Amino acid sequence: MFNSLNYSATLGEHNGKNIIWVQFPNNLELRNQLKTVATIHWSNTQKCWYVVDTPYYRRLFAIEVAIAGKAVISKISPVNIEAFQEYQNKIILKGFSQNTLRTYTMEFAQLLYKIQEVPVNTLTSKELIEYLLYCHTELKLSENQIHSRINAVKFYFEKVLNQPRMVFDIPRPKKPLLLPKALNQEEIKRLFEVTHNLKHKLILKLAYGMGLRVSEIVNLKIEHIDSHTMQVLIACAKGKKDRYVNLPESVLNEMREYYRMYKPKTFLFEGSHHEQYATRSAQAVFKVAMKKANIKKTIGIHGLRHSYATHLLQQGTDIRYIKELMGHNDIKTTSIYTQVADTNLKRIASPLDTL
Repeated sequence: MFNSLNYSATLGEHNGKNIIWVQFPNNLELRNQLKTVATIHWSNTQKCWYVVDTPYYRRLFAIEVAIAGKAVISKISPVNIEAFQEYQNKIILKGFSQNTLRTYTMEFAQLLYKIQEVPVNTLTSKELIEYLLYCHTELKLSENQIHSRINAVKFYFEKVLNQPRMVFDIPRPKKPLLLPKALNQEEIKRLFEVTHNLKHKLILKLAYGMGLRVSEIVNLKIEHIDSHTMQVLIACAKGKKDRYVNLPESVLNEMREYYRMYKPKTFLFEGSHHEQYATRSAQAVFKVAMKKANIKKTIGIHGLRHSYATHLLQQGTDIRYIKELMGHNDIKTTSIYTQVADTNLKRIASPLDTL
């Protein structure tokens, strides 16, 4: 957004913290623009403006967000460093999400750790199968982790090396059919009742009230909330798809109070320096609320999204509308909630009760 103005942004360190130095001429227009989207600080010792080093500010100032750090690269043999770089470049060019970039890169790195000085591009199908058996038998990885490793390795051989698909035909473990974990409405109420911090309560209410993923919660921008139409744009969500969800009327007054109190600049939920709120922070809010509410279920913040879909079905909402609100590609994904919300099954009495 600042391309038309003369400035430079470089990584640095200040008072023991990683920061981004922002240098520009005495330009009041640029400084005012910056203050609308960032919390900038002045260093008297360096005579320069700076912001904290976060992924949000890196994107804002067009600084590359590191996919793999020095610790990861240091464990890869020099023989395979070039292959590792080619792999990262390819997934970047494919336009994958940050989560996919990170997952694929780390899973591919695990293979490179294991083979050490053996060039990865010389591995045969037999050797790759032996590696996956090692992941099964020695590492005891779950079915989902094995699938993730297979996808990452397949990407290298099929997309980076452009080998035919049949060259890398590895059997996949059967995924367990797990039902989504949800809270009942009484438990949801208790979560809200024990959460007194306005920001934290609003995070929980919107996660449940709009069926959002935690990544969608922290990516909510003020400009995407329309209180006139009572709709919220969920921009570039999973699969890089936009969708609209309905804004619950019951939170409108709380949102206005929250806005007056916290004065967010870009994102609805921001940290102390107006940087994008961290995913881990939102997850921690849910974990604390669960403990305060004395709810013993093993469930994460994503359970609020599951609860939203389950409760909509129980209210009689057409599953086709729920599919659109949830942002699912296939109605089969949404259909799994019918097994959790089926009220007819719940009315069937056990034979034990008839004795």
